[in-house]
Amino acid sequence: MERGPATARIHGEGILMRLARGERQLIVTADDFGLSPSVNEAVERAASVGVLSAASLMVGAPAAAQAVALARRLPQLKIGLHLVLTDGWAVLRPGEIPDLVGCDGRFSHGMVRDSFRCLLDARVRGQLAAEIGAQYRAFAATGLELDHVNTHKHFHFHPLVLDMILDIGREFGLAAVRLPAEPLWFAARQGAAASVSTVFLSPWVHLMRATLRRASLAHNDHVFGISCSGRLDEDTLAFILGNLPPGSSEIYLHPATSPGQAPGARAGPEEELRALLSARVRAALRASGAQRGGFGDLTRRARGS
Repeated sequence: MERGPATARIHGEGILMRLARGERQLIVTADDFGLSPSVNEAVERAASVGVLSAASLMVGAPAAAQAVALARRLPQLKIGLHLVLTDGWAVLRPGEIPDLVGCDGRFSHGMVRDSFRCLLDARVRGQLAAEIGAQYRAFAATGLELDHVNTHKHFHFHPLVLDMILDIGREFGLAAVRLPAEPLWFAARQGAAASVSTVFLSPWVHLMRATLRRASLAHNDHVFGISCSGRLDEDTLAFILGNLPPGSSEIYLHPATSPGQAPGARAGPEEELRALLSARVRAALRASGAQRGGFGDLTRRARGS
């Protein structure tokens, strides 16, 4: 679908009207879909009987094929691409991107180092663009509708990486991107370190928001999950829903049915799954009055406002 300045204007006007009315839109996303059968089972349960409305697929992960099969049986679940450019599996062979992955086909954990390499080395940038394109093609090959794009560990904070994702994504129907804009009041609830991190990242959030608006791409207004990654339990999820700001919010989690299956999950992926299935959370969602869906619903509702 072609998008341009008129679409951006309509989208922006729709957001302003919803904010004025105090309306709330909510996307509840599971990241790392396809990482393992345990993660896939959690996504299926949370989408079938819980509050999950979207999932972000790792196309190169070990259980990606199973995740795609599950997604086809869950038409209510909106599926996006979780681009993996650090700490995970590439789609291209190691010989095609030798400066990015080891002989096992995995990216390193060194995001800071890789960020500088991307800035300074055209060869690295070329390989990164090739891998981004390969992951888009792998998602397109599933036949699933592309609801959104985000990145593992928010690597699209990097301006050059974001530009590549947007430029390459045009060919594949990219229409919406996660904006990692977590409210400071929520980060402060997680502790001083989280507050400092949120303040430090705020200039990059503003830059990303401006880039997405210039590109006429939809995005969420707020996100919840950065400062409590792996610790988004029932109490935290109910608290977020009870204090949901006007506009569009995304809450993202890393659920799984067994421990150790979701990276960085300190409180346990099982706790995050229990939160998604909780009757108390469902009641909090109803009380919030939020309209739940995927990123595609943001663009449709904006044009209908």
